[in-house]
Amino acid sequence: MSVDVIIIGSGIGGLTAGALLARYGKRVLICESHTIAGGAAHSFDRKGFCFDSGPSFYCGLGKNRPSLNPLKQVLDAVGESLEVVPYDPLGHYHFPEGTFPVYSNLEKYRQTIAQITPEGAKQLEKFEQRFLDLYNCLKDIPTIALRADWQLFPVLISGYLPTLAKMLPQLSVVGSPVGELMDREVRDPWVRRLIDLECFLLSGLKAEGTIAPEVAFMLGERTRAGVEYPIGGSAAIVDALVRGLKRWGGELRLGTHVEKILVNSGKVTGVRLRKGETIEAPVVISNATIWDTYSKLLSKEDLPPSYRKESLNTPAVDSFMHLHLGIKAEGLEGLTGHHVVVRDAKKDITEPGNTCMISIPSVWDKNLAPEGHYVVHAYTLEPYEGWQRDDRYQEKKKERSQPLYRAIEKVIPDLRSRLVLELIGTPLTHSYFLRRDRGTYGPAIPAGKGTFPSCHTPISGLYRVGDSTMPGIGVPAVAGSGILCANTLVSPQQTQELIKDLSFVPQAG
Repeated sequence: MSVDVIIIGSGIGGLTAGALLARYGKRVLICESHTIAGGAAHSFDRKGFCFDSGPSFYCGLGKNRPSLNPLKQVLDAVGESLEVVPYDPLGHYHFPEGTFPVYSNLEKYRQTIAQITPEGAKQLEKFEQRFLDLYNCLKDIPTIALRADWQLFPVLISGYLPTLAKMLPQLSVVGSPVGELMDREVRDPWVRRLIDLECFLLSGLKAEGTIAPEVAFMLGERTRAGVEYPIGGSAAIVDALVRGLKRWGGELRLGTHVEKILVNSGKVTGVRLRKGETIEAPVVISNATIWDTYSKLLSKEDLPPSYRKESLNTPAVDSFMHLHLGIKAEGLEGLTGHHVVVRDAKKDITEPGNTCMISIPSVWDKNLAPEGHYVVHAYTLEPYEGWQRDDRYQEKKKERSQPLYRAIEKVIPDLRSRLVLELIGTPLTHSYFLRRDRGTYGPAIPAGKGTFPSCHTPISGLYRVGDSTMPGIGVPAVAGSGILCANTLVSPQQTQELIKDLSFVPQAG
């Protein structure tokens, strides 16, 4: 069997690349090791409760077109859409000194901050304006138009020259860490911690390690498009991408584990499956992590030794502890869906167990839980080192899940008496079920101290997508990686025709 493109893994990066390449007319085959598509964004069911395994916060997925969300741009391109529920406030932050709502509208958000620190709110406004100025330039260049080769430059010059001119004053900001801009504008220690928290939620790193465009898009889109939850959760997103892939002739094979990427004389020739089948293709795209791709899917001699060593030494974001709970909902009618709890103000927000993220999506989508119940998903950083499936594993799971329980109890004090289902996930769970090296969510490359590897590799015909190729650990970043890779494999003219079909033209202002 032979195809034009083989994609290893059906995470969001692999699905967006595959669906888009199928839309371009390529014969695409996606091989997924597991029986469920979606990678770190898949959903799963237990006893009538439907849980999101990873992402829980979404923006710009509604029916308004054009959208600046890369994922939505791909869905538009393949003729798919999602039903969403908008909401505001987008969540609540729970600090030791108090709880406050986080609004999509930045003016309303700053009014909330002003009740805590009036001077800090003024400093925050100046800080945010620097990023909104950058956003107002970047938003005029849709991700769906971009590619990851030299042909990007004529594309930008021919189609977006006015925007490039407008961006010139912002060039010093584009590559800057958020921390540098924070140091210039914000002195209030409480607001500085708030900015660190939002950067951490966005990229897995604090302000000093987060690149400015990530925050620019987060602030701009949060205000412009608001936030919403897709009915059906992350499974609805995955299903829409799979439908789009198949609509344009692509194929997804579940339960199909790729054992090896085949390379001959520095060129990809296809893949070998665990069951022994060989599939030929001139292009292979790996949606596995950089560590799994280069240490497991390729033979050691396939890569230049120095490149391989440097790539495998890429620092990684820690793994996570997860709680997936089914609870009784009686008396919780006013509950909101997103919460972030910082448990100890004296500890660093990145310390495992100190910052806990909580999602209760059944407040928007009642179908995710049996009648009269809610689903709860909570998670916090947890190092992979020290975890092993020994006699203490079950005891350690219980012990390391307690910070998450105590965080949820800030929101639902009588949580434990409401429990009807408990699932505890560890870094070993991540590593095993998601096939991710050390259970990580991706590289921890601080802004200004290294660059992400992009989709290219030293092997002709081998490309990569996913969170190992773009800054940020969120869905827009991995969807963007799929777009850049797919566009790089076709002509700029094909991409331009697609953009015209989407009616995506540069916006004024």
